[in-house]
Order: sequence, then structure tokens, then C-alpha cells
Amino acid sequence: MAVQIGAKPDSGFDDPIGMLKDCHRRIEHFLDILCVVAERTGNRTLTEEEGSAVKAALQYFHVGGERHTLDEEESLFPRLLAVAAGARVELIDRLRRDHGDANELHASVDWLYTAWISAGTLESSQHLRLLAQTGRLKRLYAEHIAIEESEVFPQAALALDHQSLAAIGGEFRFRRS
Repeated sequence: MAVQIGAKPDSGFDDPIGMLKDCHRRIEHFLDILCVVAERTGNRTLTEEEGSAVKAALQYFHVGGERHTLDEEESLFPRLLAVAAGARVELIDRLRRDHGDANELHASVDWLYTAWISAGTLESSQHLRLLAQTGRLKRLYAEHIAIEESEVFPQAALALDHQSLAAIGGEFRFRRS
């Protein structure tokens, strides 16, 4: 992603909760690309710029999105559930289900966009399916991110000690090496 003058710098491994929030902003950015291209282009051939933007967004979700899910499911959620008496197991279970639902939608969106770029056009039924699925992804992520940022992350910041946060940051670093 391009650097924006005046923008808050991304958080580092010493602030894993901040890193997760920064990742949410990237998820929103790349999801917007997938939604806007589907909404504004009809099913005509994509321009080179549109195709490049879509490819970058799909690649982000393949790498950064998958890593983000692992960061939450393997590093944050287990530690939070282990120490936070008020952690709601059903809420964490819902967030895990959201990850699965998002993966299924991403697989379909990826297939449809790849077919579109390869063939140059989409059939009307495929384009309608792409619109529906990118819309579902947008709603899913909006709800998911709101829950994490209003409930889960603040609780984690309060409940996890410095050593736990450092361990989480170390795991994040390892996933990116």
C-alpha cells in the first residue's frame, strides 16, 4: 500500500493489537477495491488499472488476510480465553465462524475475478453472483471488525500482560519472516 503523508504509521510487533487494527484498515481498503470494481464496471472488460487493482486485492487476501486470521485464531484468541474471565467463548466462536465464511466467499470471489480477467468478460449471472458475494463480504467484515475493535481488542489490551503481548508480537513476526 502507498504511504500517505500525515497518516499514522503502522504499529510494530511490540503492539500486536495495533497491528491487528492496522490490518483491518488494509482489509477494508482491499475489500473496497473488489466491491467498487464489481459495482462500477458492469461485466465489461476490465481496464489494465482495474485488473491490476483487483489482482493486488486478491493477493492481499491470499497472504495478508490469511496471516491475519492465523494471528487472531492461533495467537490472540487462545490467550484471551485463557486469562480473561469475562471473555465470551460464544463471541470468539462466532468470530472463528466468520473467518470460515469469509474464506468461502473469498474463494468464490477469487474464482470469479480470475475468470473475468482471463476471459475478458463475465456472464450476467456470474457478475450478479460477484456483486452478491462482494456485498456479503463487505457486511461480514463490517460486523466482524466492529465486534473485534469494540469488544475483543479492548478486552485483550486490559487482560493480557506485557509478556503475553510480547509473545503474540513474536508469533506475528515469525509468520511474516
